[in-house]
Amino acid sequence: MISDDAEHMEDVSGNRSWLIRDGMDRERMLDMDRRLQPVRRLSFLVLAGSLILLGPWLGWWTMVPLVATAGLFAAADKHTERARRPEYFMFGAWVGTQVVLAIAVALSGGPKVATISWFGIAVVTLASRFSDRGIAIGVAITYVLMLAVAFGVNAHAVIENPTRVVAPAALIASVTMFSLALMRSDVEHRSRAVVDTLTGMLNRAALAGRAEELAQQSAITSQPVGLIVADIDHFKETNDTYGHAIGDAVLKDVAYIIRKQLRAFDLAYRLGGEEFLVLLPGADSAQVQVVAEGLRTAVAERPLGGGIAVTISCGVAASKPPERFDYEAVFERADRALYAAKRGGRNRVCVAGDAAQGEQPAAGDGAGPVLGLAA
Repeated sequence: MISDDAEHMEDVSGNRSWLIRDGMDRERMLDMDRRLQPVRRLSFLVLAGSLILLGPWLGWWTMVPLVATAGLFAAADKHTERARRPEYFMFGAWVGTQVVLAIAVALSGGPKVATISWFGIAVVTLASRFSDRGIAIGVAITYVLMLAVAFGVNAHAVIENPTRVVAPAALIASVTMFSLALMRSDVEHRSRAVVDTLTGMLNRAALAGRAEELAQQSAITSQPVGLIVADIDHFKETNDTYGHAIGDAVLKDVAYIIRKQLRAFDLAYRLGGEEFLVLLPGADSAQVQVVAEGLRTAVAERPLGGGIAVTISCGVAASKPPERFDYEAVFERADRALYAAKRGGRNRVCVAGDAAQGEQPAAGDGAGPVLGLAA
């Protein structure tokens, strides 16, 4: 059976990095970053206001590091959505802000000024984005920078009054523990709402928000968004013949194969029953067809659910820049293409083509022709 522990570990490791456990964690990280962006901008305004008030004591130059920090995050935001490993851009921007902050604290007086406690601000966002390893590395970097500033600028002041370092260090540790506990609770409750418990895939509730985000993104970037609707062939017969336990095993194995074939930033959903949906940002119709054919072939080549031959049919469509991605319209075209694949004999991919072109046969495969469908 394909979904044994070893192969599932291979699936997870294929999408993981030293900052992220798997592809689902990456999507959670991107979702949280989108939520944090307006809060981050507001935080910059609060810090800017405090620096203006403290200008007569600290100097007006302290606005320069704040502007540099804002620039780092702006640069990272441009790459996160489309990068294969967006967590590296995010972590790089995060480390950059701590370094800029360390320079600012050092120039303004080091351990003798209250701004040394600001090292704890960025630590709050670690738990909302990265794995335990990423959090530990981030906290370690923060401590190293804080101690370097404190002892490098005025070691005598720290030795004379250790509270100048111990207090902010304790604050950072406490903030990390509280934010980690709160984030784990939030992730657990949100996962129950948006993750299909059987397959581990995202469900319809998660799809709605992501579709709207891709629509907004495509309007800005003028990039296409591809969509695949896949359905397990003769699944009812599998359930009736082998029982629901085997049917559930087949669903889990198909979900595993789909996830394994996708890029890190592609997203797969279980719509319900035996139907799955895949969103591919930046992929046009031809590219989506290649991915769908790879999914079809991968499923057909492996016995699933304990040794049962299983096939899937796929309908493919994509938005057409410069038009904004319209999820409902693209899904309808892909769904019609799926039904054409079913009528054409199953175990095949049908592509929704341009209405002006009519039905056009595409390249064939081992199971028969790949059909074109008028949109």
